[in-house]
Amino acid sequence: MKKTDLRNYAKLIAQKGVNVQKNQEVYITTQLDQPEFVKMLVEECYRSGAGKVIVDWNYQPLTKLHVRWQKEKVLSKVEEWEKARLQHKVDVLPALIYLESEDPDGLKGVNMEKLVKSQQIKRKITKPYRDQMDNKYQWCIAAVPGADWAKKVFPNERKSVAIEKLWEAILYTSRANGDPIKNWEEHNKDLKERCDYLNSLGIETLEYKSSNGTDFKVGMIETAQFLGGCEDTLGTNVPFNANIPSEEIFITPKKGVAEGIVYASKPLSYQGQLIENFSVRFENGKAVEVKAEKNEDLLKSIIAMDENSAYLGEVALVPYDSPIRNSKILFYNTLFDENAACHLAFGEGFTNCLKDYEDLTLEQCRERGINDSLVHVDFMIGNEDLNITAITRDGKRVPIFKDGNWAF
Repeated sequence: MKKTDLRNYAKLIAQKGVNVQKNQEVYITTQLDQPEFVKMLVEECYRSGAGKVIVDWNYQPLTKLHVRWQKEKVLSKVEEWEKARLQHKVDVLPALIYLESEDPDGLKGVNMEKLVKSQQIKRKITKPYRDQMDNKYQWCIAAVPGADWAKKVFPNERKSVAIEKLWEAILYTSRANGDPIKNWEEHNKDLKERCDYLNSLGIETLEYKSSNGTDFKVGMIETAQFLGGCEDTLGTNVPFNANIPSEEIFITPKKGVAEGIVYASKPLSYQGQLIENFSVRFENGKAVEVKAEKNEDLLKSIIAMDENSAYLGEVALVPYDSPIRNSKILFYNTLFDENAACHLAFGEGFTNCLKDYEDLTLEQCRERGINDSLVHVDFMIGNEDLNITAITRDGKRVPIFKDGNWAF
């Protein structure tokens, strides 16, 4: 891969992804797979004005060792220095960059019950810090190719070729070829225009139907709005793009208002394992039954993470005709696969989906129907014949998706 292409991608993440501000701290969380690109990204953050850049390195094999050897009490503990670090983030509101490259099967064989229980305990401690930062900082999830991930996507290629092909796919689907900054300005404009149209309809309910058996209705909060692409931080109004790539327009639905069944159209990569060929049935807004051909127990653990994790926190609209779907690649990575298909998400909703969220307390957002949870897990339900109809508050039926693509 040409260094100029990688440099442009690093600039895209620094400038359009988190939009680093002068003297701002930046935290980059990444695996050990692409140290040269991480170095390039750090430099671009400094060139964009960062005052300090901190890199947190992770490594899946170490995670497996920790889960195997640490006692559950130790694995579940949040140390005082970790709390102090979280409080520092609350105080300074850094830009956060997450570079994904994990092996989709990297935690296979781990004691998942032990890992999930420890995460439940830790998230209850860390969530209040996250809530204090909610909507006030820039963040961006992007990706670089890990060797094991690349071999999963391209199993018939030797490692070096697989990595190169995954780099090509990442740059193409991230609109990072040519002039990435211009590409994203045009892309954000298109997404905003679609959001404006949807928000003008006054949608009360979305109905989903597909030949694979999906037959589903979900309700909207009256004051909710669709968002997509570029967002602004609360108070400081700094624009940023949280996902690179991103093809979605999303909204937080009303907690407790969802009925029917949905069938997954792609595997879900969660905790280093794949959940495959699954369905979810909803009653009164809650997932009451899940079935999966592979890792059904892991899927059940997601909706049992806390008292609200079985409710929905997001409804996202993604056309079947999109760069990721057109690449004909199954990425085994939610960042990409969710942007190839319409999807839903278990767990926490987005408070900034309320039109007047800046004037509301977190408790008031919850009262209006924004779900509160320790988790937010996306799963894909879109396919080539998915039809979505909006029922407006004045009783009209408006086609939103026809045969997997926008109907407008």
